[in-house]
Amino acid sequence: MNDHDTTGRSTAGSDPATTAAQAHRPSAWRSLPKKKGTWIVAAGMTCAVAGLGVFSASTSSAASASGTSASGTSAATSTPTATPTAPGSGGGARSGPAAGGSTGIVDTTSASGFTFATATGVKVTVDETAGTAYLRGTHPTSASAVHKGSSVLVLGTVDTATITATRVVVQPGGDGGAAAAKKSGVIPFQQGTPSPTKSVGKVPSDYTEGEGTVVSGTAADQATTAAQSVFAGGIVDRVVKLADGEYEVHNISINWPHHVFVSKSFKVLGAE
Repeated sequence: MNDHDTTGRSTAGSDPATTAAQAHRPSAWRSLPKKKGTWIVAAGMTCAVAGLGVFSASTSSAASASGTSASGTSAATSTPTATPTAPGSGGGARSGPAAGGSTGIVDTTSASGFTFATATGVKVTVDETAGTAYLRGTHPTSASAVHKGSSVLVLGTVDTATITATRVVVQPGGDGGAAAAKKSGVIPFQQGTPSPTKSVGKVPSDYTEGEGTVVSGTAADQATTAAQSVFAGGIVDRVVKLADGEYEVHNISINWPHHVFVSKSFKVLGAE
């Protein structure tokens, strides 16, 4: 299990993200017997929060160990940097950029895109294209709706700390996932700090790192949105469909959780 941290936006000369390796947890750590648990993409994170009702509230105790402040930002003084996962190492084989996304608060904007910071302070660069769709809540809008301070959910093709956006959802009144991250005990990435060996909710007992097939399109968007509604703060760099038709959503840029399990109906069931 690995983390990636994101770089600042390459609007007009941002620095590329630095990378660092992160330790994998053995499959033996997945000890709980588990199963994995529709969204309207236009609803973005606002409607996806309904998934919280499916996920067990047993994560409350984890929040105290998360290292996040009341705003959901990392207690570390330095800005987190991306920690890429080696292709094929856990969460399905990934030979290159894959469908995923992240949520956060917009920092800078330009004619070609914008940058934002996740709830744990990870810097993400968003590249917009002619095909990028924009929503304000559930209603279509334009790129002008994205400005400094906006809370956004960005879906698209993820390459470490850069997302080529297919869809940007502006979340009116949103907090960039800070509240969800704090509640669920998301742990920010810190270089040299090992990931905890904990699981919450329902995690499949027979799950093995590397199994499954990386997916894209609507299924990847739905699974990413569900996972981000509960475990915000990192970047989803791929979504894997498992043999039983459910999903494993792979997180980078945070120390926990790396794997979020989502049902066929796109409800969060558990994480590790």
